Amino acid sequence: MADQYQYNTNEEKIVKDSHTKEIDLINRDPKQINEDVVKVEFEDVIAEPDGTHSLDGVWKLSYTTFTVSKYWCYRILSAVFGIPVALLWGFLFACISFCHIWAVVPCIKSCLIESQCISRIYSLCIQTFCDPFFEALGKIFSSVRVALRKEV
Repeated sequence: MADQYQYNTNEEKIVKDSHTKEIDLINRDPKQINEDVVKVEFEDVIAEPDGTHSLDGVWKLSYTTFTVSKYWCYRILSAVFGIPVALLWGFLFACISFCHIWAVVPCIKSCLIESQCISRIYSLCIQTFCDPFFEALGKIFSSVRVALRKEV
């Protein structure tokens, strides 16, 4: 869906490009694809069981250090590598889409068309040669009766 059409009151067609849609800066994971994967908090990584506690000041400073370093490290990495990696992923998914649209789907359609032709020929051969043979075998063995007796 590259373009969406809207009509104003004069019934003129207005083309709205979907690539220029407004992005949500608050909810940056609307489909929640990273909900369980990268949602790591201090308590998920570092925990002190009962009977083994560090000093309260050390614990608070560790929490602050972990949280702030994770926050700024992510921000710096995303600022430095975010655009190049987005370009790389955009290129990769464009190549995958191109291959899928121009090679995979036509190849599958071609195979389906050819297999329909082959399956019709195969079906005709089975009906012509095998069906009469097995029907004759069925008539031959239909009169066979098996009786089981237990002799002592």
